[in-house]
Amino acid sequence: MIQAMRIGILALLAALAWTSVPARAETFPNRYITLVVPFPPGGPSDHAARLVADHMSATLGQQIVMESVTGASGMIGAARAARAAPDGYTLVLHQLALATGVWLFPKQGFHPEKDLAPVGMFTSTPVIIVGRRSLPASSLQELVAWMKDTSHPVKFAHAGPATIAHLCAAHFVHSIGAQADMIPYRGGGPAINDIIAGHVDLFCAGLTSVIEHVKAGTMKGFGVSTTEPVAALPQVPSLVQLGYKELEIQHWHALFAPAGTPRPIIDQLNAALRKAVADPRISKAFADSGATRITPEQQTPEALAALLHSEIKRWGEVIRAGKIEVTQ
Repeated sequence: MIQAMRIGILALLAALAWTSVPARAETFPNRYITLVVPFPPGGPSDHAARLVADHMSATLGQQIVMESVTGASGMIGAARAARAAPDGYTLVLHQLALATGVWLFPKQGFHPEKDLAPVGMFTSTPVIIVGRRSLPASSLQELVAWMKDTSHPVKFAHAGPATIAHLCAAHFVHSIGAQADMIPYRGGGPAINDIIAGHVDLFCAGLTSVIEHVKAGTMKGFGVSTTEPVAALPQVPSLVQLGYKELEIQHWHALFAPAGTPRPIIDQLNAALRKAVADPRISKAFADSGATRITPEQQTPEALAALLHSEIKRWGEVIRAGKIEVTQ
């Protein structure tokens, strides 16, 4: 009798263990969700996070609470999310810096491909090479010739070591075979101000942050990092169409969960994210800021995993070639 009871109890425990994950998924979410945003408030990443988080909150029936955890180009916030319980109640918004950070911040103690589960990409914005309006060059071809003329220095601003602005600048200079003085700033805002003031020559900016300045003529736009001109700024040519295929760069934003999060929960979060992206108000806000359209095929967790893998490989090569390091 006692032996039979023991066997029955063990069978019951095994059944409970087997069904616990689906049971949690079926009741998800039953409390608020924390969205870690590893970039400063008020910036493009923060703005994108708020747009989708508010919509997803309504869809999921639970509030998504944003938590700012900055530092190390977003890797500190990513590590915080990676160490959270894999139950869907902690997410992290991240972008291209997640791929570059693998090489630039190896001491963070986690790897995004191993320790994070992709949920989905929801926006992608090109980078644009802009210059002070007093530059003698008016086209990319003229800019390349001007940069290769060694009779004058070239001041290329960037938003800080290891930022996408820095990597884009280094990649561009290397691609055209020129030399430039890299001028670091504490963020993109001060660099943009100095481009407008004419204190520096060039800057690689996210299109969102400078689109109105280019339209107004307070700075020159030389090329966007896309396969064709963007609808929001049609007068600026595509870098790829001009022959610089290696400069196709997309500053994407995506959601990730801790590795081990049950697939039914990932699918539920992905569905809520897709619904947010499809909302006309949100899609218009992204389009007006210069974002390119995200196709349904690009929004799957599998597509995001493939994108992250390829970006890690690509930017590792750029970082090694440029001997780019960050003091930790």
